Amino acid sequence: MTVTSRTPLQSDLEQLPHLLQLALQESQDFLQALPEQAAHPGLSIPTPEPLSETGLGAEAALSRFIQRYRHTLSGSAGARYLGFVVGGSTPAALMGDWLVGAYDQNLSNETTGATAVEREALGWLRTLFGLSDAHKGSFVSGATMSNFVGLAIGRQWVAHQKGINAALEGLQGLNVQILSGAAHSSVFKAASMLGIGRKQIRQVALLPDREAVDISALETALQQMKGEPCIVVANSGTVNTVDFDDLNLIVALKERYNFFLHVDAAFGGFAACSPRHQHLVDGLNDADSITIDAHKWLNVPYDSAMQFTRHQFLQAEVFQNAGAAYLGTVTENPDFNHLTPENSRRFRALPAWMTLAAYGKQGYQEIIERNVESARNLGEKLGKTTPFELLAPVRLNVVCFTLKNASSMQDIQAFLHLLHQTGEVFMTPTVYQGRAAIRAAFSNWRTQDEDVERVFQALVQTAEKQNH
Repeated sequence: MTVTSRTPLQSDLEQLPHLLQLALQESQDFLQALPEQAAHPGLSIPTPEPLSETGLGAEAALSRFIQRYRHTLSGSAGARYLGFVVGGSTPAALMGDWLVGAYDQNLSNETTGATAVEREALGWLRTLFGLSDAHKGSFVSGATMSNFVGLAIGRQWVAHQKGINAALEGLQGLNVQILSGAAHSSVFKAASMLGIGRKQIRQVALLPDREAVDISALETALQQMKGEPCIVVANSGTVNTVDFDDLNLIVALKERYNFFLHVDAAFGGFAACSPRHQHLVDGLNDADSITIDAHKWLNVPYDSAMQFTRHQFLQAEVFQNAGAAYLGTVTENPDFNHLTPENSRRFRALPAWMTLAAYGKQGYQEIIERNVESARNLGEKLGKTTPFELLAPVRLNVVCFTLKNASSMQDIQAFLHLLHQTGEVFMTPTVYQGRAAIRAAFSNWRTQDEDVERVFQALVQTAEKQNH
């Protein structure tokens, strides 16, 4: 009689409760060490190994990962990771994300209640951002994909204005112009992917010493369109200085000029959560499409963002799965698989639903206001310290500054290299008004006053070390 040995997969199924407990323990170990973990690790990447012929089994695979790669992971979930604009994961969001993997739902159509969770979460987010029910939304993978979807809808709108259905007929003869003051790099990427072309983005003059568009210059650019439809991309929170275009004045221009208004509010849109700052996004409700990120200030795990639009019928024209009966037909309330580039969509809405349900409006108001105060606190300290120079007012949650003696990006990079070696903080370089600079972005729910003080001391000590 032949005895068939169990495969690693069969053994792991029998040991699944034990394996999940191991994952829980590793998660706890990582998160408990996070307050003192290096914000930016000194990387020592192991040499790739060949794939196992028979498989290690899940427990051995976890051990191998911890041994070989755990030390290379950053503290990006922690309080002093100020690079890019990265939130962490609130406890409720993390809990939701664990369940996403366990539930493993297919959100392509209405065959699961997971789609109802997504619609409810989107309704809560509309309330949070002060949007009306006219704005329909969906979850996508990040702000880049949200901008892509918004500009795809805008492209279809421009095409309709010219009597063309670009989704059916293609782009032959269709010229789409995009006007923007300080468009994010993802807008250029989206223009490239959509066949609009990066060169079709016209940069409109900014206000002096600002990243906000000059409304007079925008009106001049619209006049030069001579009635041709176009897309205007406005900013609610630029990456360097969190500057805001005046949405009310831009919306007023729609009475005289023919354009589709897309607002990139990836993280600045969260100003709506705070009575202190919500004036910055006045007019957001009048946008034709909106980008808002979730793995920034909503503090849910990567990868997650939302897109909203007043023109869901155009969105469905672009993204519908025509001719695939098993995916359903486009109705007045389309399934999500007719609204985004992805047919295969993970249950991204659950972490958002969980954290919104857990902490509500007041919870997010507190996070936003505390992060803004942290940024202002650091900005005030740096403004009074000899080695540093603020390059712009701290308008919301980003501090844009430089070293007074820095003459090039090389000097900034050298400083950041020394700073990151301390493990205390991680920041990213930028260029602002022609000057090499540094950005410190506060968007993590964990960050407290004591973290700001540690960051400041690390900056000062690094500057002293560099000067000596």
